[in-house]
Parts: sequence; structure tokens; C-alpha cells
Amino acid sequence: MLVGVEIERKFLVSDRSVLQGVEGIPYRQGYLSTDHERTVRIRRAGDHAFVTIKGLSRGASRAEFEYPIPLADAEAMLALCLPPIIAKVRHRVPHGGLVWEVDVFEGENEGLVVAEVEMPSEATDLLLPPWIGAEVTDDPRYFNANLVRHPFRDWT
Repeated sequence: MLVGVEIERKFLVSDRSVLQGVEGIPYRQGYLSTDHERTVRIRRAGDHAFVTIKGLSRGASRAEFEYPIPLADAEAMLALCLPPIIAKVRHRVPHGGLVWEVDVFEGENEGLVVAEVEMPSEATDLLLPPWIGAEVTDDPRYFNANLVRHPFRDWT
């Protein structure tokens, strides 16, 4: 994988039974910037916290830089973020030699369940699990930064 580049595909989850018995980690994340060409995210994942800067998506790739930060700093920065704060529980599910991250959204995005998988390259052959639905990699509505501006509950 290239340093500073995220290669990721995103799908809807068609069968939540895959999560039975899989422990999840609560996530809270907010955005200091949701600009189309760059986002700045503050994330608390269980007992860990990060600041992440992401660039413009080009296919399944985009620039990404992520750094750990103290929990107290994360909580203070989340208070500065654009509302609403994204709440979700992330489950890690291995399949086909990769780890799929399945996010079950809460709050204003309740009802949305997506799976993301990071790949070493865009040319990686991807073995889709049987619980995967439609691919939404190129649908900007499903970008977490856009779920702040247009929460899932407001979709028609």
C-alpha cells in the first residue's frame, strides 16, 4: 500500500446476521471540514482517538493521513465539529484474506449499515462475501462527511 493513500471500496450490507457474535467498537466522529476536496475528521474509536485528513476521491483511492491524539483533545475537538456527530458501531469481519469493516450507524443515520474494505491496490481481486449488497463506493451520499450534511434519516 502506498504511504498516505487509502484504497477502499464500500458496499451496503444485505444480511446483518454476519454480525452475530462479532464484537463491535463504538465510534464517534465529527468533521472540522467537509469540503469536497478535503476533509478533516476527529474520531474516537473506543479508547483511542485520531485526527485524519483526507483528500479528493479518485475512484477507490484518495490521500489519507491519520495520527493518534489524546482522548481529552479528541473530546474537545469533537465539540468544535460540525453537527451532527456521527455515531456508529464498527465490526471487523475477516473474509477472502481481507478484513471488512461493517459500520452500523446510530442516531441521525440509524438504519444505515455499510461495509468497507481496504485493499493493497485498485487491481486487487475482491472476493465479495455473501452478505454484501450494492456497491456504493462512487456514491457520495455514503461518504461519512456527507452524512453530516445530509443524514440518512432525511433521505427520501
